[in-house]
Formats: sequence, structure tokens, C-alpha cells
Amino acid sequence: MIAELGHFALITAFAVAIVQMIVPMIGAWKGWSGWMAVASPAASAQVALVGVAFAALTYAFVTSDFSLRLVVLNSHTDKPMLYKVTGVWGNHEGSLLLWVLILALFGATAAWFGGQLPATLKARVLAVQASIGVAFYAFILFTSNPFIRMPVPPFNGEDLNPLLQDPGLAFHPPFLYLGYVGLSMSFSFAVAALIEGRVDAAWGRWVRPWTLAAWLFLTVGIALGSWWAYYELGWGGFWFWDPVENASFMPWLIAAALLHSAIVVEKREALKAWTILLAILAFGFSLVGTFIVRSGVLTSVHAFANDPERGVFILAILGFFTGGALLLYAVRAPVMQAKGVFGVVSRESALVANNLLLVVSAFVVFTGTVWPLVAELAFGRTLSVGPPFFNMAFTPFVIVLAAILPVGSILPWKRGRGRVLRVLWPVAVLALAVMGLVWAMQTGRSLGGPLGAGLGVWLAVGAVVDLATRTGRGRWSDRLGRVTRLPGADWGKALAHGGLGITVFGVAALIAWQQEGIAVLDIGDRLTVGKYEVVLNDVTQLRGPNYVATRADLTAWENGRLLGDLFPEKRIYPVAQMPTTEAGIDSSLTRDVYAVIGDAQTGGGWAIRVYIKPFANWIWGGAIIMALGGLLSLTDRRYRVAAGARKAPATGGVPAE
Repeated sequence: MIAELGHFALITAFAVAIVQMIVPMIGAWKGWSGWMAVASPAASAQVALVGVAFAALTYAFVTSDFSLRLVVLNSHTDKPMLYKVTGVWGNHEGSLLLWVLILALFGATAAWFGGQLPATLKARVLAVQASIGVAFYAFILFTSNPFIRMPVPPFNGEDLNPLLQDPGLAFHPPFLYLGYVGLSMSFSFAVAALIEGRVDAAWGRWVRPWTLAAWLFLTVGIALGSWWAYYELGWGGFWFWDPVENASFMPWLIAAALLHSAIVVEKREALKAWTILLAILAFGFSLVGTFIVRSGVLTSVHAFANDPERGVFILAILGFFTGGALLLYAVRAPVMQAKGVFGVVSRESALVANNLLLVVSAFVVFTGTVWPLVAELAFGRTLSVGPPFFNMAFTPFVIVLAAILPVGSILPWKRGRGRVLRVLWPVAVLALAVMGLVWAMQTGRSLGGPLGAGLGVWLAVGAVVDLATRTGRGRWSDRLGRVTRLPGADWGKALAHGGLGITVFGVAALIAWQQEGIAVLDIGDRLTVGKYEVVLNDVTQLRGPNYVATRADLTAWENGRLLGDLFPEKRIYPVAQMPTTEAGIDSSLTRDVYAVIGDAQTGGGWAIRVYIKPFANWIWGGAIIMALGGLLSLTDRRYRVAAGARKAPATGGVPAE
């Protein structure tokens, strides 16, 4: 009965979305305030109804209701409760239901907190948002219904994919979906602006928080996914340029470009058409990612529920919304003339360069991702594009982008002056000195380590200098007082740029300086990797809730100093008949000792692999700092006041200029 209630709620949400798509749009066209007012209650009703459907599906998983086909395919009575809950979205149908729940939530949030929006713009934004919902409701109900009953319910289920039975499933997909779907709001604002034919500073201020929130969620989601892969897959990799990894990275790059471009629209009313285009492309790449994950057209270790028919449906959604928006853009973009004029050396120019580098980087990743498909369809060749291509093609853009970020942050609007950049000369000298020091200390290594160290220092210290320049002149005590009163956006920008520097250094250091050793060890044997030693103390068999594990007891040493014990496992899930690897990791600020146990050898002993991962945690620490920067920027009071509202003229004073 509860499943039928969820199904009915989903169908009703579909009907409400259709009403929300049509009625407010007609009302905005005709100027009928009553029709436009339908948008807000419809958005609230929609999120409530989808919430009921999602709760019903969750209840079915928690209670192991094997009368539902989806529960049979993705659950088991022995599965821990955490994975019963996360299993709700650990499959195609359930993840789509989570997708539309988040989509409806964003629409409802815009209705609840969009009181400062003009009535026509608000109605159109919510109508466009509802049209996206209509497409995905149809996708779920006609091809991916999660509430299908079994003709004959079995006694137990087939269990969830063992690779997904990890706490990472509780956080990684929801954050990614919040990012993907969050970009739909930027898309809705862009399409609504195209329909109205108006983009101004107020529009830039309205669209920035939505873009910032989506970028923040994508940052956290990508970082969590990278960390999950690092400790779960057993080879210590944090990024493999897999098609599904790339599918999340491309919208992140475009969203970053959109975020910076919207600043130019807000501050200078320039780059209007370009910003609208970025908003369309950002959501378009989100849909591309959805298509890649679910169609099976590209081989990926992350893909699940591959179904070409479903892929065609998603491709149709992608073509309709992205193609339709681009057609509207081609018709309406010429009327959006820029007002601001700026010099070659200015913050505007730096942001244009930033945008071009980010967008070109995204298209480089896109080309490498889809090229195997193009080669097969066009030339009949089967090939793969792996990390060597992406590392060589993508890295130069990252280097140039990192080089200009601190400069662009400090440059003034409209026209730059050389004296402004003098404050960065000490930072440049420090970065070069660090590069030279690292180069002198390392032996027989690549340039990547010193270059990453230099760029990391340049970005992080440059962000600090940027904050310092915003405190004005005078005594340091006065300047320190003023720095605490800086807007949240200034602090957020500094943290985001500094976090990027930390991540860049972490990635470069790990790639350049990691060490690896593998050996067959008997009890009591040692494996030496550089200045580290690992001793195999014991190997035991243990039973988990729904798996059997082979567990190694290892002790790690550094130059004779005890570090601690490591307990890597190799698990077998009897129901799914699938193995997984659980790494044993000893972490510190500057390195990880990463150990994995393999199979027992015929001649005796166990295969043990040990990696030394320098500065691995700096990768995710930098991502966390970037996300905190985004969160601080969202707290800026300028997003909580009437965008574009005129201030009351000051009385009793004379302007300084």
C-alpha cells in the first residue's frame, strides 16, 4: 500500500509540474498576476509530493519489502541498515528519484526565497524549472518506475553491488546531484532572461548564489568521490580520468567559469551574452554526464544500470533543453549589449582569460572522453583515451590559470595600474624560491613536483596578499580590524583560491614523489619501501554482516620509528559473489602509508603491496577549503538584500569624488 501511495504521489507531482510549467509562463506573457502566482504554491506542492514518493521508497528498502522489484535487485536482509538506506539511490531508478527530489527542492527554494525577484522573471524561472521536472518525471514513470511489483516476491534479495557498500555512498552521490541539479537553476534564470530579453546587474546578482551553491556541492561531491576511490579500490589512485569522473569534472569547470563571468555582469554589466551561454552549457554538461553514466555508450567502472533505451531518452532530454536554449540564445543574444568598457589590463580582462581557460579545459576533457565513441562510429576503430592524454592536454591550462589567478584578483576594475601588481613581486620570488629548493632536494624526479610546489605557494600566499590589499593603508592594528569586517565574498574568494593552491600542490607532490613496493611475505617478513618498513604479523579470517574477509595485521615503521598498525582486508560477498579491497592506511600531514593484501600464493605467503603517498591528504584538504570558501561567499549579506535595489541618497554629505 505504501509503495502505491509513493507511486500515486509521483504521478501527482508530474501533473503539478505540468501546471507549473504552463500556467505561470502564460501569466508572465499576458501580465496576469493571478496566473503567475500559481508558480510558488505549485513548486511547494511538487517538492512535498516527491518527498512522499522518496520516503515511500526508502521505507520499502528499510523494511526489506521484496515485493518491489527494485528492492529485490539492490538489497538483502543481511545488509547493514546504513546500506539499506543508501541503497535507495545506489541504483538507476532510485537515483533518478533522488534527482527529481533535489530538482523540486531547488525550485521550491527559489519560490520561498525569491521574494525580491520581479514577478514575471520569477514566474518564468519556476516555469522553466518545472519543464525540466516534467521531462524527468516522464523519464521515471515511463522507463524507470521504482515502484514496480514482483509477480512472485522472493524470500530474499540479490544484494547491493559490494563496491557501493561503503559510507561514501551516503554522501558522494547526494552532493554530486545537488551540484548537477543546482545548475538547473542557473539554466532556468538564463532561459527566463532570454525570454524577457533583459540581463542586467541585478540578474547577475540573482544568478550568482545559485551557481555558487551548485559549484560548492560539486566540489564536495567530486572530492568525496576521489577520496572514496582512493581508499576503496585498492590501488591508491584518486583520479583516473574515467568517463564518469570526467562527467562530473566538466560541469564543475563550466560552473567555475560561470561564477566568475556572473561577477562581471553584476559589477560592470559586461559579458552578458557570454554568461547566458555558460549557464546553458553548464547544465548541458550535467545532462551529458547523466547520459554517460546511464547509457553505457562509454565503458566506465562507475557506470551502472546501463540501458541503451534509457540512454536515448536522456539524449532526447539533452537535445531538447540544450538545443532549445541554444536556439533561443541565437535569436535573443544580439539584443544583450554590454555597457561596461574595460582596458586590456583590468580585472575584467583577467576574468575573460579565466573563463576562456576554464571552458577550453572543459572541452579538452570532453574531447578526450567522447573520442573513443567518435572513433568507433566514424572510423570503425576501437581505442581508449587514458591518463597520458589528459595529463598532457589538460595540465598546461591549469598552470596558466593558476599563474593568472592572483593577478586577476588584485587588479582593479576597468583599468589596471602597474603599481597594484608590485605587491605580488615578493610572492613570485617566494614561489620561485620554493620551486628551486624543491628541485635541489629531489633527485631523479620530474619537474612536476617543484612546479606544483611553486604554483601552490603562488596561489595560497597570493590569496593572503589579496586579502591584505583590501584592508587599505595605515597601522597594522587598524588593518587587522578591517580584515575581520571584509565581506564574506572576499573571504570566500581568498579561501577558494588558497584551497586550489593546496590541492594543486597535493596532486603534483603525490604524482611526482610516490613510492611503491610489492612482495610475497610470510608471517614475520618485512617489505621495505624507501625509508619505510612494513612487517606482516598475522593473517586471519573474519566474518562481517554480509561478507567474509581475509585480514592482514601489519606494523609500519619509518627509519626505525614505530608508526602504527595497518589492517588491510580482502572481502568476498557471498550473495553477489564479488570481491572488494579495503586498504590499510596510516595517515599523517605529509604522507600516507597505504597497504593492500592480495591473494595467498601457491608456494606460501601473501602478496602485499605498499604505497607511500606524499601529501595525499592535501588534495582533499584543499578541496574542503575551496568548499568553505564557497560557503563563506554564500553568507555575504549582498545576497540577502534586494538585488539591484537603489540606495537612498545620502544627506548632509558630499561625495569624495
